[in-house]
Amino acid sequence: MSQRTPQPENLAKLVFLVRGEKVLLDTDLAALYGVEARVLNQSVARNRNRFPDDFMFQLTAEEWTAMRSKIVTSAPPNTALTSQIVMSNTRGGRRTLPYAFTEQGVAMLSSVLRSQRAVEVNIAIMRTFVQLRRLMDSNRDLRLRIEAMETRYDEQFAQVFDAIKQLITDDKTRKAKPPIGFL
Repeated sequence: MSQRTPQPENLAKLVFLVRGEKVLLDTDLAALYGVEARVLNQSVARNRNRFPDDFMFQLTAEEWTAMRSKIVTSAPPNTALTSQIVMSNTRGGRRTLPYAFTEQGVAMLSSVLRSQRAVEVNIAIMRTFVQLRRLMDSNRDLRLRIEAMETRYDEQFAQVFDAIKQLITDDKTRKAKPPIGFL
């Protein structure tokens, strides 16, 4: 992996929604920090008291299977930052279920991994989470505006809908015309 600081727009595709939380997987974080996933997980294990369940959790087998199939089918080829979980090592792939780190867990990683690279990557990741939060808030505002417009226009067009319903029922009550053409 190159040592350039990742940009938030590149990191956004590594963020997944699991158990209602936006998370990054340990393999992706390790690649970003420039360390092996094993090294990252060992550092976390040595400082386990800094990572409560709302900062980090291990995926279940079902979550992992569902996530793997999503990533394999949706990852565009030859992207600079794609999830590392589709890669396997020489012994046939991952042997344990991955860990998922929430925004707070990623922030705590900077205190566990004490390098300049970790600080730079953490800043980029925090910016990504902030951008995603802003995007979700703007979508929520847009949805509320659309709902308000629907209720306002529903009241205004009630008369039009009533007239259309009247026309439809009038057509059904009219006598059927005799068919045109040769019999």
